[in-house]
Amino acid sequence: MSNKQVAEYYARLGEAVEDIYLEPDMDEDIDDMSIHLGNLLAGHSVLELGCGTGYWTEVVAESAASVLAVDINANLVDIARERGMPEGKVSFRVADALDLPEDIGKFSAVLVSFLWSHLTKGEQDKLLAGLKKRLGKDVLLVILDESFVEGFSETTARTDAEGNTWEILTTEEGERFELPKSYPADSALRKRVGAVGKELKIERIEFFWILTCRLK
Repeated sequence: MSNKQVAEYYARLGEAVEDIYLEPDMDEDIDDMSIHLGNLLAGHSVLELGCGTGYWTEVVAESAASVLAVDINANLVDIARERGMPEGKVSFRVADALDLPEDIGKFSAVLVSFLWSHLTKGEQDKLLAGLKKRLGKDVLLVILDESFVEGFSETTARTDAEGNTWEILTTEEGERFELPKSYPADSALRKRVGAVGKELKIERIEFFWILTCRLK
């Protein structure tokens, strides 16, 4: 599945995953989204999927009651653990967001951070079905991802028969990866997420978009 290719690419990047946030033009948007995310998840027991090196985990941990941060890559989870987050408040687990273990636990909110756009449409549906099955009704779902910014975002390399768009990325070592990458319109998000969510809301700033809803 393509999520395995995505996982391999980000495993190769390691700490360099966060280099994107060094872009000066993003500073204001990062600050705004950090405040907004902190307010949304304040007091919640949060399951974060696709935590990577823990950049956004650290943001959420400031206001959440607890956070279980999950990523498929053990090496990225190890990096996240070294950030020195509040002991007893943040825990980590290596797991596949598309195949959550039965003992994942109970949560009042789930954050999907920068994973959605790297899933094919079929994988997005599988993710949503898994969340509904494992977490149940009325859990707050927050999806945070990138907006397309001309001159900054990668261009689409191809579109497949199912309508999935793909981009080509190359590591510093010259390894080439073709990965799914989407920049969905609000209408597409509402159609896909609305199948499992209610009270759906989408907000956009230049570099990011954020969707919130409650699972049906």
